[in-house]
Amino acid sequence: MVILSETWDIAHSAIDSAQGRSYSNIMTKKLAIAIAQLNPIVGDVTGNRDKVVAAWETAADQAADVVLYSELVLSGYPPEDLVMKPAFMRHLHDAVEFICEHTAKRKDGPALLLTTPWEVDGTRHNAVLLIDQGKIIDVRAKNDLPNYGVFDEKRVFAAGPMPTPISFKGVKLGVPICEDVWTPNVVAHLANAGAEIFLVPNGSPFEADKDDLRRKLIEDRVRESGKPMIYCNEVGGQDELVFDGGSFGLNGDGSLAVALPAFAEDVVLTTWQQDENGQWRCTDDAPKVGYPTGLDAIYQALVLGLRDYVNKNGFPGVVIGMSGGIDSALSAAVAVDALGSDRVRLVMMPSPYTSAESLEDAELCAGMLKTGIESINIGPAMAAFEQMLAPAFEGRDADITEENIQARSRGIILMGLSNKFGHMVLTTGNKSEMSVGYATLYGDMCGGYSVLKDLYKTTVFNLCHWRNEHKPVGAIGPDGMVIPERIITKPPSAELRPDQKDEDSLPPYDVLDDILHQMIEGERSVRDIVDSGHDEATVRRVWRLLDRAEYKRRQAPPGVKITPRAFGRDRRYPITNGFTNLVT
Repeated sequence: MVILSETWDIAHSAIDSAQGRSYSNIMTKKLAIAIAQLNPIVGDVTGNRDKVVAAWETAADQAADVVLYSELVLSGYPPEDLVMKPAFMRHLHDAVEFICEHTAKRKDGPALLLTTPWEVDGTRHNAVLLIDQGKIIDVRAKNDLPNYGVFDEKRVFAAGPMPTPISFKGVKLGVPICEDVWTPNVVAHLANAGAEIFLVPNGSPFEADKDDLRRKLIEDRVRESGKPMIYCNEVGGQDELVFDGGSFGLNGDGSLAVALPAFAEDVVLTTWQQDENGQWRCTDDAPKVGYPTGLDAIYQALVLGLRDYVNKNGFPGVVIGMSGGIDSALSAAVAVDALGSDRVRLVMMPSPYTSAESLEDAELCAGMLKTGIESINIGPAMAAFEQMLAPAFEGRDADITEENIQARSRGIILMGLSNKFGHMVLTTGNKSEMSVGYATLYGDMCGGYSVLKDLYKTTVFNLCHWRNEHKPVGAIGPDGMVIPERIITKPPSAELRPDQKDEDSLPPYDVLDDILHQMIEGERSVRDIVDSGHDEATVRRVWRLLDRAEYKRRQAPPGVKITPRAFGRDRRYPITNGFTNLVT
C-alpha cells in the first residue's frame, strides 16, 4: 500500500514522513516485542502522549525492538466527533512530533507502532504509525471500519486501502487494526503479501463471555494464515464502555504464547524467534495470566467502569440513596470496591412506608462496607407536596402519582447533596426495571451514572452472593461479606405504599428476565417467546411495558455495558412507534 506522501508536511517537526531508516538489508532471527496495554483518556492527548512515552521507556529498559499499542491510544478510543475538530487533529500531530523528538534521544530505544487518528492527503484515518529513531517510517490505515452496535467509525474516518506488510528489521509485520481481524479478508491479504507476524492494535469493549469469542476469532485467523498473532487490547472505562485489556498472543500453531492481565495496565516484553523453516514462535518465558470468568469478570468490569467514570471526570466521590434493598446494596459495594469507603456517601431517606427492617439492613450494609450512613426523612417533603397539590388534586384518589412524588423527593435530596459537596449521584436501577419502566423519571433515575444499568435483576442477586464469597482482583473494599444475607433473600419492594412487593405487578424475576433477554438480546417475537414456554398474556404485557418505556430510557444516565444489547447506542428504537408486535 502506498500511503506515505510528499504532501504530508508537519511544520517545525522532527518527523520525516517521506523517508526513514530502511530495514530492507537488516535481517534478524529474533524480535523482542513489547505489548503496551494502557488506559488512555479520550481527548487527553497530552496525558495519553505521556503514557505512550512512559511505556516506551519501560520497553526500552527491557531491550524491546518494537512496542505495540492498543487502538487509537493517542486520542483514546472511541474519540467520536472529536476528530472532526481541526484543532484536535493538530494537537494529535503535535503529540506525534513530541514523541518523535523524545524517542530520537535514546538511540537504543525501540520503534513504536503508535496508533492515532491521522490525516493522509487531507483524508482522516484510524491509523498506526511505525516510528523509529524520531522518524515516521511507515503508516497503515484501518480498512474495515465497524458501523454497528456502539461503533460508528464510518461517521468520522475513511477506510484505508487493503494494507501490505510493514518491513521492520527484515521482518514483514502484518498490522491489521481491530475490526480488520474480525473477518478473514485483511489477514488473508497480508498473509498472501508475505506477513510473518501479525501485530493487532485493538479497542474491543467488554461483554460477558466476550474473551472466549476473541480467542476463538484469533485462533481462526492464525489457523487460516499459519502465522502468529499478538492481540493488544485497550483497558479502562470510557462512558458506558469498559475495555478489559486481556491482551494475548498465539503462536502459529494456535498455542497460547502470552496473556496479560484483564482490567489492569501492563507493559510486557515478549521474545519471538524464527526457526529454520522461517516460522516465528514466542519463547516459553512469556507470562500467561488467566482471564477471569463469569461473575468475576462482570464484577471487575463494573468496578473499573465506575472507577474510571468518577476519576476521569474529576468527581471527589459518589453519593448513593440506600433503601435497604438489594440494588442499592450492590451499587454501594461496587462503589466502595472501586473508590474506597471514604469516597462513598450513603444516605437513607425513609418515608412513612419504609420498614424498620429496611432501616436496619441499610445500616448493617453500611457497617459491613465500613462507610457511614446518614438519614434524611422525606416525610416533611411528602406532606408539603400533599398540601401544595391538594387544590389541584381535589376529588382524585391517591395513586402512582403520590408514589412518584416520593421518589422525586429523594432525587431532589441526592442532587442537593451532589451540588453542595460535589459527589456524583450514583443511581441504583437495574436492566429489568429500566426495561419495563419501573423507574421514576427525575426520581430514582436521577443521577450521573448507573452502574447496574445493564444487569438483569437475576444477575444482581447472583453478583451479591458472589461478592460475599469473593473479593475480586483490584477491589479496595473490605474482605468478607459486604451485603447482609437478609437483603438478598427478602422479597424486593420499592416501599412506596403499605406492604408493596415488586411481584404484585410484575412476573417473578426469573420469568421476567428470561422474557426480556429473548426480546432485547434475542430480538425474538412474541410468538417465538410464547413457543419457548411462557404465558402469552404475560409476554404481551412485558412487550407493551418494554415498548412504552423507551422515552424514559432516552433520559437515563449512562452505565456500564455488560451485554451485547445494552440500552443506548446498542439498541436504538423510536419513541413514537406504532409497531406493536401483537400480530406475530
